[in-house]
Amino acid sequence: MAKYMMIFRGGMGAREDASASPDQMQAHMQKWFTWIGGLREQGEVSGDPLQNGGATIRGSAKTVTDGPYAELKDLVSGFLIVDAASQDEANEKAKGCPIFEDESGSVEVRPVMDFG
Repeated sequence: MAKYMMIFRGGMGAREDASASPDQMQAHMQKWFTWIGGLREQGEVSGDPLQNGGATIRGSAKTVTDGPYAELKDLVSGFLIVDAASQDEANEKAKGCPIFEDESGSVEVRPVMDFG
């Protein structure tokens, strides 16, 4: 099995308008817990949601700026590392992600380089 990183962007948690009620957010989070639990049953899973804020360090001068500043739909909100036999299998696993309930949600699926 190879490892694949799923990088989450946009979705309900990245909305500017905070239009979801607490009950809607709780129900949405439960869908995430259920989906990730199903992935755990299929193999090793690790990862976490990311907090807002942070910093970006750029260039050879290592200039530090606040944030990652981008459109909300483009901000990385979290990641998972999952086991899959192929890119296609990892893509199929990603398609079950609750982030797709929101039109702005996307998942980037990338193979993790094995140095071993």
